[in-house]
Amino acid sequence: MSRKEEKAASSTIALNKKGKHDYFIEDRYEAGIALEGWEVKSLRAGRVQLRDSYVIIKDGEAYLFGALITPLPTASTHITPDPQRTRKLLLHRQELSRLIGAVERKGYTLIVTALYWKKGRAKAEIALAKGKQEHDKRATIKERDWQREQRRLLKQG
Repeated sequence: MSRKEEKAASSTIALNKKGKHDYFIEDRYEAGIALEGWEVKSLRAGRVQLRDSYVIIKDGEAYLFGALITPLPTASTHITPDPQRTRKLLLHRQELSRLIGAVERKGYTLIVTALYWKKGRAKAEIALAKGKQEHDKRATIKERDWQREQRRLLKQG
């Protein structure tokens, strides 16, 4: 593996695998995150969980809600870290207005699918998504199993 590929592989901080299972993902956007110092250190250590996180839009601004960033035990003593603090997301005005329209009028949800590093800054991949019903989830699992079986058969024969 070359150095460039190695660097690209290590740029992912966390993935929200459950998001792809629970939602139909329509569109993806990249957003910056306003973080405190201890949060950046925790992200570098990989101490983040995105399972139940989502994005809320309030007063024309986007906020990351429900992401758990566990503070390191060596965090500074003069601050009190809040692991589930609501963090502001940094988006362009056009992207924000497009997301507001989709969420308010069309009934979409905004979820965070991934956190990663880009040029030394933490970025969040936001997805515009619609919730899946239970039968949709079963159909997805069935399709995935069939694809796996097809690959297995092609490999053997």
